[in-house]
Amino acid sequence: MRLLAQSPVVTESERRGHTLAWKEVVARYQQPSLWRSVFQIINSVVPYVVLWVLMYRSLAVSYWITAPLAILAGGFLGRVFIIHHDCGHGSFFKSRRANDLVGFITGVLTFTPYGHWRWTHAVHHAGSSDLDRRDLGSVRTWTVQEYLDAPLWKRLAYRLMRNPFVLFVLTPTVLFLVLHRFSASRAGRRDRHSVYLTNLAILGVAVLLSFWMGLKAYLVIQLSVMVVTGTWGVWLFYVQHQFEGVSWQRHDEWDYTRAALQGSSFYKLPRILQWFSGNIGYHHVHHLSPRIPNYYLEKCHNEEPLFRSVPPLTLLASLKSLTFRLWDEPHQRLVGFGYLKTLRGPKSSDRFPDQSLRPSDTA
Repeated sequence: MRLLAQSPVVTESERRGHTLAWKEVVARYQQPSLWRSVFQIINSVVPYVVLWVLMYRSLAVSYWITAPLAILAGGFLGRVFIIHHDCGHGSFFKSRRANDLVGFITGVLTFTPYGHWRWTHAVHHAGSSDLDRRDLGSVRTWTVQEYLDAPLWKRLAYRLMRNPFVLFVLTPTVLFLVLHRFSASRAGRRDRHSVYLTNLAILGVAVLLSFWMGLKAYLVIQLSVMVVTGTWGVWLFYVQHQFEGVSWQRHDEWDYTRAALQGSSFYKLPRILQWFSGNIGYHHVHHLSPRIPNYYLEKCHNEEPLFRSVPPLTLLASLKSLTFRLWDEPHQRLVGFGYLKTLRGPKSSDRFPDQSLRPSDTA
C-alpha cells in the first residue's frame, strides 16, 4: 500500500480509502496475548526487585558496585514503564480492569500517576507532529520564528531548557520525582485523584523500604535508578519525534497517517536495547495503532508492506538529534542554534514574510 504522505494531492475519498486499508492491516495485531503479557511482567518486575536487594547488599561494600547494578535496574524499570504505557493505551490486556490495576502498580514503581499520565499521553497522540497542538506530553520545541520573536529572557530560558544535560538528566529527574506529584490545571477529577493515590502509594512504599534498609540507602538507590530510567526514557521519547527528516505540519495540513509514519521514527536499536525498551523503537507502528501491544510491534512492522518505505534511524545516526533545537518552518526541518547565525542581517519579518508561519498561541 502506498503511503498517504507520498501523494502531493489527496482527495477526501482517497484519504478514507487509505485509512480503511491501514486499519485492516493493524487490526490483525491488536489482540493482546495473556501469556505474553504475564511473562513480560515476570521478566521485568522480578529482576527489578532482585536488583534492589542486590543494590542494598552492595552498599555495605562499595557504591562502585551499586552503580552498575543501578544502571541495570534502570533498564528493567524502563521495561516496567513500557508495561505501564501499554496499559494506558488499553493494549496490554483485553480486560480494562486488568490494564488499570497493572497500570496503577507499575505507575507506583515508575513514580508516574497512571490516570493522569494516560490523559496527557492521549493528548500527545492526538496532536503529535501538529505544530498548532504542541501541548501536554511533548518535548517543548519552538519554531525559528518563535525564537526570534521571543524576548531575551525567554530565549535564554529556552536555550537552557534545550541544553542536553538539562533536557536528558535534570529534566527527567525533576519530572518523575517532582512534577508528577502534581496534576495539571486542566485535569479532570479522576485524573487528579490518580495523582493523589499514586503519591500515597509511593510514600507507603518509601516508608516500608526505609524501615528495612534505612532512609539513606533507600534514597541513594531510588535516586540512582530514577536518574538512569528518566534519562533513557526521555531520550527515547525525544528521538522518536525529533530526528532528521521528521515531518511536522500546521493543523489545517495535519494528517493522522502521515503524522504516524513520517512524524515518528523507526528507531532501529541493537537487540539488547530493543528488548529493554520494549520495542518502542517501532514508534511509527505504535502511533499508527496504539492498541498494538509492544511485543507485536516488530512483527507488524516486518510482516506488512505498509512499513517498508519507512527509513530506519540507527543508534549512531540518532546522535545527530542532540544538535536539533528549533523547527525551521519554511524549510520543514529541525535545525540547531547555529542556524540563527545565517539569518543575521534582515529583520525576521523580512525573512518570514508569510504570516501563516508566525508563531502559534499554543507553543
